Amino acid sequence: MSSNQFSLGLSGHDRLEKELGGGMPKGAIVLIEGDYGAGKSVLSQRFSYGFCEEDTVVTLLSTELGVRGFLDQMHSLSYDMVNHLLNERILFLQAEIDSGGTLSGGPSKERKQLLRRMMDAEQMWEADVIIIDTFDAILRNDPQFEALVRQNEERQAALEIISFFRELTTKGKTIILTVDPSSVDDSSIGAFRSIADVYFELEMVEVGNDVRRNIFVKRFAGMGQQVGDRVGFSVRSGIGVVIESRSVA
Repeated sequence: MSSNQFSLGLSGHDRLEKELGGGMPKGAIVLIEGDYGAGKSVLSQRFSYGFCEEDTVVTLLSTELGVRGFLDQMHSLSYDMVNHLLNERILFLQAEIDSGGTLSGGPSKERKQLLRRMMDAEQMWEADVIIIDTFDAILRNDPQFEALVRQNEERQAALEIISFFRELTTKGKTIILTVDPSSVDDSSIGAFRSIADVYFELEMVEVGNDVRRNIFVKRFAGMGQQVGDRVGFSVRSGIGVVIESRSVA
């Protein structure tokens, strides 16, 4: 593995690391975009497990799963995260957001400054790789960001967050964001698309009883090896992510 990359591991289990050029670049912002069911969360989980197996310290912030649901999901994919959690190779954080835009279980029913609270959570950013799944849930429920969007100031709204992420990447940390583009205005995530060092679009296609998923590689700066423009994969219970095909650009 290049010293400029975080290995995705599991080379004897699947071919994901090879298909993605040997790993994720260090000091990068990674954007993974896809509709509901396209595979954003399962890729986040696969990345998390692979990083941990390679002794890379990870923070995973989920807006959908609690710790029990996370462990159950990982177990169903044969990604045993219990020891990694106990050995503090991964910090799992739940940010379950209710329909009112509050953090569930919080002390107040007032809408929270979610982005500010996230950026101020110092322990979250101590890891080598920080994964936020899904980032759009935080964007669309943050009242300050929402207000700027209403004023057509989407780029300004994104600049402070991007600046914060860039400061972290100068320290060699990699930030992975998953986004459902159907749940936020296109202009709201445009700035993140333009600055992402690595940009994937996920696609899910149902063919009969089969579900086929593709990673379309739109941008991959800092790749260690050649990366194809499309990587096909499936998700199998008891196995995890399985690479199906590759098309080289």
